[in-house]
Amino acid sequence: MSKVQDILEQVKKRNPGESEFHQAVEEVLKSIEPVLEKHPEFIENGILERIVEPERQIMFRVPWVDDNGNIHVNRGFRVQFNSAIGPYKGGLRFHPSVYLGIIKFLGFEQIFKNSLTGLPIGGGKGGSDFDPKGKSDAEIMRFCQSFMTELYRHIGPDVDVPAGDIGVGAREIGYLFGQYRRLRNAYEAGVLTGKGLTYGGSLVRKEATGFGLIYFVREMLAANNESLKDKTIVISGSGNVATYACQKAQEYGAKVVAMSDSKGYIYDKDGIKLDTIKQIKEVERKRISEYVKYHPEAEYYEGKKVWDVKCDIALPCATQNDIDVDYAQKLIDNGVIAVGEGANMPCTNEALDLFLENNILVAPAKAANAGGVATSALEMAQNSMRLSWTFEEVNKKLDDIMVNIFKMSDKAAKEYGMEGNYIAGANIAGFLKVANAMMAQGTV
Repeated sequence: MSKVQDILEQVKKRNPGESEFHQAVEEVLKSIEPVLEKHPEFIENGILERIVEPERQIMFRVPWVDDNGNIHVNRGFRVQFNSAIGPYKGGLRFHPSVYLGIIKFLGFEQIFKNSLTGLPIGGGKGGSDFDPKGKSDAEIMRFCQSFMTELYRHIGPDVDVPAGDIGVGAREIGYLFGQYRRLRNAYEAGVLTGKGLTYGGSLVRKEATGFGLIYFVREMLAANNESLKDKTIVISGSGNVATYACQKAQEYGAKVVAMSDSKGYIYDKDGIKLDTIKQIKEVERKRISEYVKYHPEAEYYEGKKVWDVKCDIALPCATQNDIDVDYAQKLIDNGVIAVGEGANMPCTNEALDLFLENNILVAPAKAANAGGVATSALEMAQNSMRLSWTFEEVNKKLDDIMVNIFKMSDKAAKEYGMEGNYIAGANIAGFLKVANAMMAQGTV
């Protein structure tokens, strides 16, 4: 049995029932096997055993009171996975599907994603099985205050810096920061990112993951003599990532014809009207099915996935394992040339293998959706210096970071004999930086 297989078996045995975490570890470790052959010192020094085990796992009770005076109890999580290159950094996810395995998979991915940005941030993730949907602002505030009453003792600007994720936007970050400030009796703006612009937030943060995805896809296409112009694009999701990926893709001359939410998808053959999406999702907070009320010529498909729609480029921007092997085959049969992962691990490992076997370009999540955390780190820098950069300044830094991430992924893939395999390239480039830092710091 190879060392990688040995570690995978150990991970499954020590973390039973955490299928997403198993999947994330398998995807990384299998692609770095050539690195381990070239650098046996990583095996000799137990880097693999250490990198798959979180430095700290925190799980806590979150009691809160609803508007009717009823008490509810949720679980809160924070997994501080690896701090070899900087303080833990990663979002908080509030969603009913959250359990320890989801947080561990996200935290593990975050190690390598954060490494790729070139910024000094380690990997972590957190969240709760609380569902903000259907809750009043007052209920969400009380939940966030209870959540932070435990979390505050484990975080700090130089320790662990959470941000938003699914179910945690500017509203939730505001409530969390207010409670942290109250408990700490200190104004530590750098403890959370994704804050409002009036109290230390950064311009471009809302747009960053979607913009960054398109910047990476732009570079990947250009390296393969293609471009976004006149390409037909399908996007799953309609949150921040999907919305701003749509906006930037349209700016580059692409035609986005479909977007979705958890209930179904809309298809607009003339191209998605982004102002309508923003009105429905950001202002009204309603389902995407409302789109056809504004544009009756569009079509809505209840309970269907968006991958039935023919496209040149697929951008999964919703949630993990959105594209399985069957949908991957359907996309290939319909002529897709590229897939850009805007969500975390939105394709199964089998789907990724199928794309690579068919020479489909894949922009992997660790690299392609790193724009959000990169801009979070830029927000931390602004907070440290008590400065605010312009939209143009932050956007230019984001673009430069995404170009560099592509170059690193491309170079690593070529160096290890896997040219064009940006999945392996991103994993290798991200792993090498963290592994070398761990080696330099001894057995910690």
